[in-house]
Amino acid sequence: MHSRELGLILARQLLDVEDLHYGLWDADLELKLGNLATAQQRYNDMLIAQLPRPEREVRVLDIGCGTGQLLRQLLDRGYSADGVIPSKDLGDAVRRKLADRSGHRSRIFECGFEDFPVEQCRRRYDVALFSESFQYISPSVSLPILQAILKPGALLLISDFFKSDAPESASLDPGFGGGHPLKDFYATMKQTPFVLVKDEDITRRVSPNMELVNDLLMNRIKPATLTIGRYVEGRYPLLARLALRLLRRKLDRVNYKYFSGHRSKEVFERYKTYRLLLYRLP
Repeated sequence: MHSRELGLILARQLLDVEDLHYGLWDADLELKLGNLATAQQRYNDMLIAQLPRPEREVRVLDIGCGTGQLLRQLLDRGYSADGVIPSKDLGDAVRRKLADRSGHRSRIFECGFEDFPVEQCRRRYDVALFSESFQYISPSVSLPILQAILKPGALLLISDFFKSDAPESASLDPGFGGGHPLKDFYATMKQTPFVLVKDEDITRRVSPNMELVNDLLMNRIKPATLTIGRYVEGRYPLLARLALRLLRRKLDRVNYKYFSGHRSKEVFERYKTYRLLLYRLP
């Protein structure tokens, strides 16, 4: 299981939410776990608001569609929508979520976008959509595929975080991975036919979510894992020492990345920039 799959599954099990993205936290919404689903729905509504109205058939490809929550909402609002997901288990979950849908029968492509069947879908889509999934694919791979599968005049919607221009600092950036360098992304896009329609910085609307994540990690998950560790060490000391010896480096990396207390709103805002980007293919 990839860590991204694990994150989505844990989010569903621990938080009872269907989306993995951060959500939008505007001033009128209190920052608490009970409001996470509302914040995530606001995020979904923001994405859908960028799309052309489905007065005619509008074909959307949701790349990295998770459990299919956004995909179902697109269908409910009149769009024809397909999804891409690299995990068979999540692909099956998406199909179950859409099983009772009438009308457009979504096709779920179980593959990495790098392996997307371009020839089957050439000039097929009016919109390609990335919701916190663009960061996982090299633009040198994704952009040629997008140019092939999008119709002339189609839209490319990217909502994701990028690495900002802040200088690297090992003491202040505790393993915040992910995100293409924003400067490099802009430079790459200038070499493509895509025309920029919208570039909105929404970093401060999503960064409060880091406070929720940090609280969950430090005040719930960390104490629980320490308790389980003490139990295993007490009941099975030899096994615990062997596991610690074999997994020391991995455990140290996990502890530094997730349980150092540094995955904060302030650090995120310093090292990341979250963009809502809309491009049109002439």
